[in-house]
Amino acid sequence: MGSRIVLVVLVVLAACAADDPIGGSCDVPPPDATGEGTYYAATGAGNCGFDASPGDLMVAALNDPDYGTAGRCGACVEVTGPDGVVTVRIVDRCPECKHGDLDLSREAFARIAPLAAGRVPITWREVPCDVAGPIAYHFKDGANPFWTAIQIRNHRYPIASVEAFAGGAYVAIPRVNYNYFVDESGLGPGPYTLRVTDTRGHVVEDTGIELGDDVTRTGAAQFPSCP
Repeated sequence: MGSRIVLVVLVVLAACAADDPIGGSCDVPPPDATGEGTYYAATGAGNCGFDASPGDLMVAALNDPDYGTAGRCGACVEVTGPDGVVTVRIVDRCPECKHGDLDLSREAFARIAPLAAGRVPITWREVPCDVAGPIAYHFKDGANPFWTAIQIRNHRYPIASVEAFAGGAYVAIPRVNYNYFVDESGLGPGPYTLRVTDTRGHVVEDTGIELGDDVTRTGAAQFPSCP
């Protein structure tokens, strides 16, 4: 996999990226959202492009207006319903859901209401994901020096931006709605130096990240948690 050196981990209390519809920082946490909760036969896979997670089905699909350009993929939210509270990870989009709605896995819905209820009022708020170890860079199947698609995994807060160091400066990689950052012209053969910023303004920089085809490369650091 080659050498990997973390350059710097910065805490920057900055404005949040435009593709995060709620946004926030350590000083100004995202506000609560309200809507309706439903459920579906979730696998952990979905429009966010993550792998199925049969061992962890505390997941949900986000309504289309809040989904945006996948800005909340991988975020964790605490959902309060009539009978309880559950924390889920956003892994999919719900095109028919209205602003504020969440389509939960059956397992998660059962923590907040009887399945027979079908649809219930909910409130939810973003919380840090309970992750261990550093962030990870997943290269999509088919990624190559001339078309490079990277997804960030195992992150504590939603991802705001990914940049690659090229020509003496960092260059932003556009995000697509299936939750990959895609350079249509490719980033070359690598290895790459990448800078990742979350929606709370935390920054992680990694160097020595090697290209792969449907391969996950481990970074060297994790975003700090807001107090």
